[in-house]
Amino acid sequence: EAAFATLPEALEAGKITEAQLDTAVRRVLDAKVRMGLFESPYVDLDAAAATLAAPAHRDVARRAAERTAVLLENAGGLLPLSRDTGAIAVIGPLADAARDTVGPWVFAQDDGETVTVLAGVRAAVGHGTRVDYAPGVTMPGRLHKSIFEDDIHPQSPRLVIDDDAGIAEAARIAGEAEVAVLVLGEAQVMIGEHASRSSFDLPGRQQELLEAVLATGTPVVLLIMTGRPVDLKGAAPAAKMMIWYPGTRGGEAVANLLFGAAVPGGKLPYTWPRNIGQVPLPYARLRSHKPDWAEERYWNEANGPLYPFGYGLSYTTFAYGGLSLSAERIAPGETLAVSVEVTNTGAVTGDEVVQLYIHQRYGSAARPVRELKGFKRVTLAPGETRTVTFPLGPDQISYWSAAKRGRVQDETRFDVWVGGDSTAPLTAAFEVGA
Repeated sequence: EAAFATLPEALEAGKITEAQLDTAVRRVLDAKVRMGLFESPYVDLDAAAATLAAPAHRDVARRAAERTAVLLENAGGLLPLSRDTGAIAVIGPLADAARDTVGPWVFAQDDGETVTVLAGVRAAVGHGTRVDYAPGVTMPGRLHKSIFEDDIHPQSPRLVIDDDAGIAEAARIAGEAEVAVLVLGEAQVMIGEHASRSSFDLPGRQQELLEAVLATGTPVVLLIMTGRPVDLKGAAPAAKMMIWYPGTRGGEAVANLLFGAAVPGGKLPYTWPRNIGQVPLPYARLRSHKPDWAEERYWNEANGPLYPFGYGLSYTTFAYGGLSLSAERIAPGETLAVSVEVTNTGAVTGDEVVQLYIHQRYGSAARPVRELKGFKRVTLAPGETRTVTFPLGPDQISYWSAAKRGRVQDETRFDVWVGGDSTAPLTAAFEVGA
C-alpha cells in the first residue's frame, strides 16, 4: 500500500516506466480473468458456506490439526489415554473457547462450525466416561487494543469468573478425575500482528491454575494453545502437547490425538527457550555468550533450550543409522545424495520428520553452525525400516552473497547431520572442489 502513493512521483522521475506498470497491472487482470471474476464478480454466499462446510474440507481441517500438533513430553507414558477412562476433567479458559480455537486473522466466521477441545473430548469418550469441565480462570484483556477487536463480527462473549473460586473448582474436579486435560495458552487477540509480548508467562492467573491442578496428584495432560513458546515452569510432571490454534475441527483432532486415533508427528518450527532470559536463541548461529560447553553461563539454569528447533515426540520411537553419501568429493555445480535408514522401534505406526542439516567449515563468508537443508515426513509401521534420501547440490549448498550480488558456491568442506531435530548426532562430511 505504501508504494502506491509514490508511483506517480516515481513515474515522473523516470524510476519506473509505463510499460512496467502495464506489466504489473496485466498480471492482476490476468489472474482475475482466469478466476472468472469479470463474468461472476460476486460470491454466492450459500454456495461458499456449503463448500467450506463440506465433509471433505472438514476432514482436511482435522488432518491438518492432527499432523501439526507437537508432542513435547509424555511424562510417565500417560498418552494416549483410554476412551473408557472413568472420569476426565477438562480444565482451562481455552478448553471451550470456539473463537480462540481458530486463532488470529479470522474475521468472518461461524463459531458453530468450530469444535472445541471440550466438545471433542465429550464426543470421543466411551458411554461410561464422565467428563467434567471448569474454565478455572478468566483470560485477561490486553493493555493495548488488538486489530481483531475491530472485527465487524462481535467477539465471542468472554467468560468472566471469580478466579479464586474458579481455581478451587478446577482443583476439585481434577482431584475427582482419573486424568485432567488442561488447556492453557493465549487468546486469539493476544497473538499475531501487533501482538508482541514482554514475557513468556502464561497470561493472567493460568500459572496458578496449572499449579493447583498439578497439586491434586491427578495425572495431567497440558495442551498449549498459542503460536509461540510460553514459560512451562512447574509443568514437569505433566504430559505436554503444543496444539497451536487447531482450527474449526481442532477439538476433534485433539481428541483423536489424546485417545490414540491419531499419532502426533509434528515438529517445532523454532527453538523453545527455557525462559525469556535466553532470547535470542537461534539454532543456526553462535550466540553472544559463553560457548555451549561452558557450564557457568547461567548459575540458575541449564544452558541449552527447553526444546530444540525441529523437536517433536511420538507415541512410538525411531532409530537412525546407515548414514551414507554417494560421494566424498564433488565438483562445484555437481550434486550428491545423502541417505539414511530410519526404523520404527516402537509398537504403533507413526510419522517421523527426517531432517537434514549442513555446516560449511570455511569459505568467503561465515556460514551458520547448522542449517536445515531438507526434511521428509515418512510413515513407518512397527519394525519397518525405510531409506530416506536427500539431494545436496548447488540449490542446497550455495548461498546469496550481498557483497557479490549473486549466489556463491565455495570450494570447501561440509559437515552433514541427519536426525529428528537440530541436535541430530549422526554425521558425515564431504568436500567441494575442482
